[in-house]
Amino acid sequence: MTKEDIRKLIGRDECTELEYKSAKGGFPESFWETLSAFANTHGGIIVFGIKEKDGNLTPDNLDDNQIAKYKKMFWDNAHNKNKLSATMLADHDLNIDLFEGSKIMVFRVPKAAYELKPVYLNGNPFGNTYRRNHEGDYRCTDSEVRLMIADAESQRQSFDSKILSNYTIDDIDAVTLRAYRQRFMLRHENHPWNELDDMAFLSKIGAYRVNRDDGSEGFTRAGIMMLGKTESITDQCCAPQFFVDYQEKLSDDPMMRWTDRLYPDGTWEANLFQFFYRTYGKLSQLLPTPFMLKGIDRQEESTAHIALRESLANCLIHCNYAQQGSILVVGRRESITMRNPGCMLISLADFYAGSHSICRNPTLQKLFMFLGNGEKAGSGADIIKKGWNDNQWPTPELTERTQPDETTMTLKLRVDTGGKERMHNVGEIVGETVLSKLSNRQNLIVDFLRKSPSASAKTMSVSLSVSPRTIERDLQKLTAMGVVAHRGSDFGGEWIVLI
Repeated sequence: MTKEDIRKLIGRDECTELEYKSAKGGFPESFWETLSAFANTHGGIIVFGIKEKDGNLTPDNLDDNQIAKYKKMFWDNAHNKNKLSATMLADHDLNIDLFEGSKIMVFRVPKAAYELKPVYLNGNPFGNTYRRNHEGDYRCTDSEVRLMIADAESQRQSFDSKILSNYTIDDIDAVTLRAYRQRFMLRHENHPWNELDDMAFLSKIGAYRVNRDDGSEGFTRAGIMMLGKTESITDQCCAPQFFVDYQEKLSDDPMMRWTDRLYPDGTWEANLFQFFYRTYGKLSQLLPTPFMLKGIDRQEESTAHIALRESLANCLIHCNYAQQGSILVVGRRESITMRNPGCMLISLADFYAGSHSICRNPTLQKLFMFLGNGEKAGSGADIIKKGWNDNQWPTPELTERTQPDETTMTLKLRVDTGGKERMHNVGEIVGETVLSKLSNRQNLIVDFLRKSPSASAKTMSVSLSVSPRTIERDLQKLTAMGVVAHRGSDFGGEWIVLI
């Protein structure tokens, strides 16, 4: 933030990133708690010399001697490891300014780098670490402190690279491994790893490794979470908090919680590979860009599909699997949201800038990258933004919250044009524009499906006095245009009207 940005903030009510401290009676001890809280959350501004009460701000009228004294006290303690574990502030982060004609001290506290966290007081992180929640500071629990310490150690030994004792090839789901290798082979047609047996292949991709320090070897946590059986993943030795959940909410009926759901219900092996591709298959049908033309040839995916895959891969790669909470992906007509436990290891500004990337689970990232997902060079945000900007949809929003730590990506599929929402489909507006181009019979089919989602082609053919084959051809066209989508088996399920 510039000095001008800070000046605009001062005078507003206290919030997540702004705190006033009255220093009339001396250096307030609560200053250090707020500094720890800001450093461990998103950073913020601490203003010395203003008293806030019931929304009213009153200057302390600090004199030059008080200011000089407080500056010395601050720097002396800021460089004392027994008082503050890490000093993030530089000279330019402490400025003297004016508020209503009185001098104030303005401290700009940056968000601490992940390797410095937790920023704590009095030489002990447990019981002396704080974070920010709304306009208040709260003392972190021992569990929260341990998670920050684990993140700080993640680049030396990440959570997902740990070798799991007593895990064997029987903990790997054979169907998933075969599907992974098939996708790898399609992407790397002449790769020498395609000739290896399963164990050698798993070693090459990082699912199995040898620890050169002590000679131990075994399956990595990443390998089991990516390719393993459900009960092997959720075992206490691996990731007992692991839970993946996709919910599709396309009904206008408030009593219907979801129209489709994918979660570990015992009918499939709920590993990350299966969840990724099953969920992506469902989400891609929600996109109002089912295909695009490249010259005269049909191209099956657009930049929106690529962005969607990158967003989903990011959600799974950056998740804190040691923290309690589930991965939740929700698909709606107007938006797609992806929520995972854990906050980002970089700031939101760095994420949007695409300047660099720090991954909490680098081995998982490598497993996804072998299949073309999960960019490593900090370009993932650019890919996501491009996919949405190409379709004139709102810029994707990434938000964080604490208690519990969560990161949520929101991908909106609609824009507001003059108070009326419309969807975009590769340069043209889907909705009224597309419906106006449909034949009378196709419009009747759409209306029929709104009222009877489970109707078969034969049922509609009787009502509309045409052959079932004609109805099937119309349904294929409507599906290709992104007007409708089918859920469930070919001989059951239901139709969803997407516009």
